[in-house]
Amino acid sequence: MAKPNYSFEKRQRELAKKKKKEEKEKEKAGRKMAGEPGEAASAPEGGQAPADPPAAGPSGG
Repeated sequence: MAKPNYSFEKRQRELAKKKKKEEKEKEKAGRKMAGEPGEAASAPEGGQAPADPPAAGPSGG
């Protein structure tokens, strides 16, 4: 019976981990370049919504 090749298994795990990390960084860079709304974009939206009703109140009154 053949003995397990642990170094091969370790190398495969390392390659899989490296590939996953690169894909994650690529996706993160793609989001940054596309300017998709994230946590930073959701904060200004939340700040604008409450600002509109007070502005409309004095204008209407």
